Amino acid sequence: MKPLKIGVSGVRGVVGETLTPELVVEFAQAFGTYLDSGRILVCRDTRPSGPMVSSAVMAGLLAAGCEIVDLGICPTPTMQLAVPGFGASGGISITAGHNPAPWNALKFVRGDGLYLNTAQAEELLDVYHQGEFVKAPWDRIRTSVAQQDAIAHHIERLRQTFDVEAIRKRRLTVAVDCCNGSCSLLSPRWLEDLGCQVLAINDDPSAPFPHDPEPRVEVMAQVRAVVKAGRADVGFVHDADGERLALVDETGRALSEELTLALAVAIRLSTRVGPVVTNISTTGAIDRIAARHGATVIRTPVGQPYIAEAILESGAVIGGEGNGSVAVPDLHPCHDSAAAIGLLLEQLATSPEPVSALVAALPSLAMIKQTVPVEPNLIYSALQDFRDHVHQDVLARAEAVEDVGVDLSDGVKVVWPDGWVHVRASNTESLIRIIAEAETPARAAALADWAREHLHS
Repeated sequence: MKPLKIGVSGVRGVVGETLTPELVVEFAQAFGTYLDSGRILVCRDTRPSGPMVSSAVMAGLLAAGCEIVDLGICPTPTMQLAVPGFGASGGISITAGHNPAPWNALKFVRGDGLYLNTAQAEELLDVYHQGEFVKAPWDRIRTSVAQQDAIAHHIERLRQTFDVEAIRKRRLTVAVDCCNGSCSLLSPRWLEDLGCQVLAINDDPSAPFPHDPEPRVEVMAQVRAVVKAGRADVGFVHDADGERLALVDETGRALSEELTLALAVAIRLSTRVGPVVTNISTTGAIDRIAARHGATVIRTPVGQPYIAEAILESGAVIGGEGNGSVAVPDLHPCHDSAAAIGLLLEQLATSPEPVSALVAALPSLAMIKQTVPVEPNLIYSALQDFRDHVHQDVLARAEAVEDVGVDLSDGVKVVWPDGWVHVRASNTESLIRIIAEAETPARAAALADWAREHLHS
C-alpha cells in the first residue's frame, strides 16, 4: 500500500514512494498561483526529508513568482501566527505532524493564519489538476529567499495571552519531551521565559525522532521517568510540529491524549463561560464538563479547519480535538501546544491543586481507539457498506427513535443511551478509525468489536 492523502489536511505521503519532488513542486506552484504570487512563509519540522521537500516547495513558489520568507525549522502554529503578523498572503508548513518519519506533508495556510477550509482546499486542488500555473518570466523570478525567526514573535504573543508574572512567581518544575521535533526550538524557550525549571529531553532538532511522534501513553515512558526523578509539577509530550500535546501528572502517571482538551475545557470554563468547539470523535466528557458550567458544545467533523472556523463563527472560548490538540481563541483559533502549556501552567500557578487533582475532578469514561488498514480505493466502499448495515439492521430494529442516533457528518457515528462508536476514514493515513466510548471498558470494547465485525474492509 503506497498511500497519498490529499484532502482537508493538505497533501501527505511516504517520501520516495508517493510524495515525490515533482509532486511537491507542482503543488507549490498551484498554491503560489492560488494566492496570486504573493508573500509566502515556509516552515518545516525536523524529519530527514525536510530539506529536500523544502527545496522543492521553494522552487515551485519561486517559479510562480512568489516572495518567500523561510522560517526554517519551526512549529506549524508559530507559522500560522506569523502569516498575518508578518503581512504574508499565506504559508506552507512542511510536516506530517504525528505521522512516522518516512512520511511528510504540505499543510496550506491562508492569509489569516488558518488552514484552507474545505471549499478553498477544493479550489486549490482544481488549480493543481488543471496544471495552469502562473509562470514568472526569467527576469522576474526572485533571486533570493528571505529568512526570519518567527519563534520570538510566537513567544511574545503567548506572553500577551497568559499571566506570565503569576507563573514566574510559582517557580514550577516542568519536564518536556520535544520528540526532537520543531518544538525543540520553542518549548524550552517558552518555559524558561515563564521562570520554570525546565527538564527537557529529546530537544535536539538534528537528531531522529526517539519514538513515534504521535503523543500517546505508549510513547511517554521517558518523560514519566523524568517527572518522577525531577519531582516535576507536570510533564509534556509534543508531536513533531507543535499541534498536539499529551500530559504526565506530578505522580508520573501518563494521561490519555483525550484528557488534554478535557482539562483545558475545565480550566477555561472555570473562569469564563462560553461555547466549546470539538469534533464528533472527541470524548463525551467535554459535554459533561460544559454542562456543569451551563456552556454549549459545538461538534464538527474531524480536522483543524473545521474546528477553527467553528470557533470563529460561534465566538467559542476554547476548542480542540481528542488527539491532544487545544485551540485557545484568545491567542488564535488554531491548535497550538504552546498555548495549551500556557493555559495549564497559568492554572497551576493560581490554584493549589496539582494536575492529578484537576484530572480526578473530570468525568470518567472508557474509550477505545482502533485502526483498520484499508487500501485507498476501498475505504469509501467499506464505509458505505457499514452505513448500509447501520440503516438496515440497527435503525430498523430500534424499538424507539430515541434508542439510537446516527451522525453522518464525518463517516458514521452510532449513539446509544449507554455509549457510542464512530467509524471514519483517517484524514492522514490509509486507515479506517474506530473510536468507541461508554461508561465501562467492557461496553466500549463491545461497541468497538461490533463495529469492526461489521466493517468489511
